[in-house]
Amino acid sequence: MSERRLRVVLVDDHAMVRAGVRTELGDAFDIVGEAADVASANKVVTAQRPDVVLLDVHLPGGDARAVLDHCVPLVPETRFLALSVSDAPDDVVATVRAGARGYVTKAISGSDLRDAVRRVADGDAVFSPRLAGFVLDAFAGGAAEKDDEIDRLTPREIEVMRLIARGYTYREVANELVLSIKTVETHVSAVLRKLQLSDRRELAKWASSRRLV
Repeated sequence: MSERRLRVVLVDDHAMVRAGVRTELGDAFDIVGEAADVASANKVVTAQRPDVVLLDVHLPGGDARAVLDHCVPLVPETRFLALSVSDAPDDVVATVRAGARGYVTKAISGSDLRDAVRRVADGDAVFSPRLAGFVLDAFAGGAAEKDDEIDRLTPREIEVMRLIARGYTYREVANELVLSIKTVETHVSAVLRKLQLSDRRELAKWASSRRLV
């Protein structure tokens, strides 16, 4: 009896990257869906309920955390493996805290990526070299103070915060996220209050220091 082929969803905002990953995975897996942003990722993952999701960390409409926060409770049997160009400690730790089973960079070889997908599907935690240290330090308390601040924010507040920190006006944020201007103002006020910041300038500095912009 042949081994069941794993069902995989690819989430990355660059079509060329998805095409490259699809090629690297080869015929060993069934690619059952693709997505280029948070909203479409949430839709295809909950509809297809794949074995593994290969998930980029920074996406239009939010980040990996926004996808994980939405999907993990709805499809608990699905495993998420972050695949990103970023090896920033904050990105790694935040993504794992949100529910990813592993984190590998896009420098990974095709054979190692195929192995990582299989291992994550089996329940293992998989990390590119040196990234595991970030996670171990964080869960040992080394990054607790910084992550506690980020964890105070909801996924939507993080989306708004990133755009405001990039210099977007309230109206531009509202258009980007399909919100009312009043809702954007409410989110910004909540972010400033939770982070104990006084204005947008301090918010931009805070986000930049954490590589969140």
